[in-house]
Amino acid sequence: MSLSPTRSRSGEPLRIGFIPLVDATALIVAVDKGFTADEGLDVDLVREVSWSNVRDRLNVGQFDAAHLLAPVAVASTLGLGHFREPLIAPFNLGVNGNAITVTTALYQAIAAEADGDITNPAVTAKALQRVVAKRKAAGQPPLTFGMTFPYSTHNYQLRFWMATGGVDPDEDIRLVVLPPPFMVESIVKGHVDAFCVGAPWNSVAVDLGVAHILHFVSEILERAAEKVLALRADYASRHPDIVAALVRAHDKAARFAEEPGNHEEVAHILGAPSRIGVAAEVIQRTLQGRLKVSPDGATRRSPIYLLVGRDGAGRPNPVQAAWLYAQMVRWGQAPMSEALLKDAMAVFRPDIFDAVTGAAGASVYSGPADGVGAFAGPAFDPADIAGHLAQWSIRRTAF
Repeated sequence: MSLSPTRSRSGEPLRIGFIPLVDATALIVAVDKGFTADEGLDVDLVREVSWSNVRDRLNVGQFDAAHLLAPVAVASTLGLGHFREPLIAPFNLGVNGNAITVTTALYQAIAAEADGDITNPAVTAKALQRVVAKRKAAGQPPLTFGMTFPYSTHNYQLRFWMATGGVDPDEDIRLVVLPPPFMVESIVKGHVDAFCVGAPWNSVAVDLGVAHILHFVSEILERAAEKVLALRADYASRHPDIVAALVRAHDKAARFAEEPGNHEEVAHILGAPSRIGVAAEVIQRTLQGRLKVSPDGATRRSPIYLLVGRDGAGRPNPVQAAWLYAQMVRWGQAPMSEALLKDAMAVFRPDIFDAVTGAAGASVYSGPADGVGAFAGPAFDPADIAGHLAQWSIRRTAF
């Protein structure tokens, strides 16, 4: 049964911020296909440029909810990098969906140093280390990689990949923060040699002929919580009906978007200028996990490139929050603390998802046994963060 029209304040709709990315699919479809209206919700989607804007406007109450980087929801709750504002994430908007894109020059340099299959991240990480060493010996400046935010999966995925090959991301290269819509222009103008960002911006760079997709991040981590529907914890506790309605609407939208027969319609919805604002064909390729990876037209497919709702992707998994917290500790952003780990894991709320969706939300999980599936190292154990971190020689924290 739908609710009567629900607003955040008297006479004003719910305001939900988003960044123009394909992993906002469930949110955009929920609103534009009327799933939120069916739940009695009056929603105003507000397109933003940077993650700091989204975080700040959510935290101070200008947004009632937001399409948010999963690590930012954790960092905000722990008071890292900004003032502390506890958030909850009752719905995963996207699992995976990022890619590492490099200039043609860097792609060729890595390929020349690769000892094996260049689609293997273990091979390219070691090749990158050799490229970095040669540049250093020749007195060349360090390579510059763009990522979207210090507290982002992009940052942690790049660091995890590089460090596995022996590249220290704080000593051997430059990591710079760029808003997702600015990534392509930055590579065109030569400001960066590579970037890690979500769809569709990797594909846009390839279509322009200026870059190659080196890796889908699903090749680095099989399962990575990328974006969440985030709300302030105090707001959610005061408005459980709104939270429930949002989760139901997003679950329906995710299921709709995952149906192959709906991909064309969904791509056109997302491609609108007020939403993502790129060609629908590029978005449709993303939804199908079929991306052009080279300007010569070569493509690569992955059934797990981006999960919007299938395989249990919409259900928040606290193990993912634990992995994100472990990366914050590894790279010196957070102290090691059992209390902080507990708070981090509590951000992801599968209990709300389960209570709202019930049997309708049940989905067979077919991901890695440890919930992460990293390409290197042993299985991740959220009960032993110190053990996880101790195995890596490149880190900012001593164990």
